[in-house]
Amino acid sequence: MDRNTNIQYLKGVGEKRAKILNKLGIFTVGDLLRFYPRDYMDWSKITSITAAPYDENCCVRAIVNHKPKGAKIRKGMTIYKTVATDGESLMNITFFNNKYTAESLEAGKEYLFYGKVTGNFHRREMSSPLVSPVDKGMRIHSVYHQSAGINSRAIEKLIRQAYEMRNDYFVDYLPQSLRDKLCLMEVNKAIYELHFPTNEDTLSEARRRLIFEELFLFQIGLMKLKGNRKESTPVEIQNDFTDEFISMLPFTLTGAQSRAVRESVEQMTSQFTMNRLLQGDVGSGKTAVAAALIYTVVKNSYQCAFMAPTEILAAQHYKTCLNFFESTPIRVALLTGSTTAAKKREIKAQLKNNEIDLIVGTHALIQDDVEFNNLGLVITDEQHRFGVRHRGALSNKGNRPHTLVMSATPIPRTLALMLYGDLDVSILDELPPGRQPIETYAIDTAKRHRAFNYVKKHLDEGRQGYIVCPLVDEGETDLAAATEYAENISKGFFSGYKVGLLHGKMKPKEKEAVMAQFVSGEIKLLVSTTVIEVGVDVPNSVIMVIENAERFGLSQLHQLRGRIGRGKYKSTCILITDAQNDAAQKRMKIMTSTTDGFKIADADLKMRGPGDFFGSRQHGLPEMKIAMLTDTALLNEANRFAREIIIDDPEFEKEDNQNLREGIAHLFSGEYVMN
Repeated sequence: MDRNTNIQYLKGVGEKRAKILNKLGIFTVGDLLRFYPRDYMDWSKITSITAAPYDENCCVRAIVNHKPKGAKIRKGMTIYKTVATDGESLMNITFFNNKYTAESLEAGKEYLFYGKVTGNFHRREMSSPLVSPVDKGMRIHSVYHQSAGINSRAIEKLIRQAYEMRNDYFVDYLPQSLRDKLCLMEVNKAIYELHFPTNEDTLSEARRRLIFEELFLFQIGLMKLKGNRKESTPVEIQNDFTDEFISMLPFTLTGAQSRAVRESVEQMTSQFTMNRLLQGDVGSGKTAVAAALIYTVVKNSYQCAFMAPTEILAAQHYKTCLNFFESTPIRVALLTGSTTAAKKREIKAQLKNNEIDLIVGTHALIQDDVEFNNLGLVITDEQHRFGVRHRGALSNKGNRPHTLVMSATPIPRTLALMLYGDLDVSILDELPPGRQPIETYAIDTAKRHRAFNYVKKHLDEGRQGYIVCPLVDEGETDLAAATEYAENISKGFFSGYKVGLLHGKMKPKEKEAVMAQFVSGEIKLLVSTTVIEVGVDVPNSVIMVIENAERFGLSQLHQLRGRIGRGKYKSTCILITDAQNDAAQKRMKIMTSTTDGFKIADADLKMRGPGDFFGSRQHGLPEMKIAMLTDTALLNEANRFAREIIIDDPEFEKEDNQNLREGIAHLFSGEYVMN
């Protein structure tokens, strides 16, 4: 029997039970052994009945006084009661509809009882405890995810049976030199210890080994897939014009901005290609950093491309860049899907003839007929909205150009390393001076009237605001729908004010017309869906109400909130929800307690997991069986050693690295698709 043996050939499985195991993702013996416990119960620490903590799981060693007696209390419910003693105190034990366990207990015999002790000082009791003979149970027990037809204990029994046949099912993917350096357990020993821990220390070591393996293989696989070897580039950035650019700015860069520019230019002036992720919270000044790099690259006689995921955001960047470069000879153009055919032809010809220095645009930039004369720098904004393929398609229009990936969606460093394992990371963790923190409140619908009065107060003072709704048209639910909502409030509560509507189903020109009216101040209150999540920058907007706030993820709520507080006025965000479930309440509490995007992103990641962090699996994160993205120290370590091996032995030709290719293929199999 080996790890590829079909699970149905294990004793006691068969075709029917195999189908139940298949639902848990278990098809082979190898899958079974890699089906790691979800939790543990420590039966090795025995407590006396008197010292047992109240209403907490613990293990009590006691002798049964008499055979449990059964009594039917109603149809379909039989309870079994007995008393056990540890020699000092008594404990009442009750089982509900558990004839098998009750009848297995014998008077005068000693057992381990695991469960919660309740009652008071004089009368201690335990209901529905797990029971084991002393000689078999005094250890750390594994707890597995289970399915209808098979429970945790049955899964543990199958795993033990597999190990009775042999204990060397797996090849160790990690190089011996790396295991020695990090004092990592051999893989078969680690997997066995994970299922049947000798003690807490060996369990901890086994977990560390397997978590590191998963993170390491992911990192090295990602680097391999993306070609993460330091490549030399013909794009020669010989002179640094940062100081010249800064001298033209009407403001001073923050320390974080200066650091990001310096790190980027140092890389670009080396002989290697720059591949850098620039992370920053809403309003932290990423575009100014990008503009500084563009200025240096163009002054070194190269072209730049700046790609954004939406037309609204591309237009915003285009206007911002025009402002940055208005007193310079830098030639800037905008290319999007809605650019007229004639204008597209003109821009493409100018681009090819080196008559455009900076092209800003959407996916239109990666069309086959878009040709550059001398592309030196590629910038993509809100990178998580593009696949790796899009970034590569734009870079391929030049000869190994430098790459800057920007994200205003704060991504926890752990996830950034996993999504962008081929990139160096710069973080803008300071906000420019003068930005005021946004006050955030969570209320229920009963207080909506008061919230609207507060909005009206700001509108009367000459400010503007947003109301965000989760749906566009009224559907089967009673959630506030933007179209009908805007109509109702413009005729009702806000009848004296110009109310606008913006949603994703509108044509680009309709969106632009609405935004132009909002920017000019003609529209006072904008009812919108999440289309305003990125790209809308109106400093006069100071108030936002988000309806059905429980419908949005934490990072999305933070992005929406970032549309206000962009000017000199104090700003307020009001979250409206009647949801009382724990998850919704937790999100509201986090939003009202911090405006730090990285703290929010960390919390969002922990609550939703990496698969849902961006709303889909298309970003290519394989399922981790044991590693968590909160394992920051191990992830950083894995990243460092993966880089070392990729640089030293990119083709895994050394004998010590022979098994890496198989390990990567194993982790990246199944649903994983690299964009």
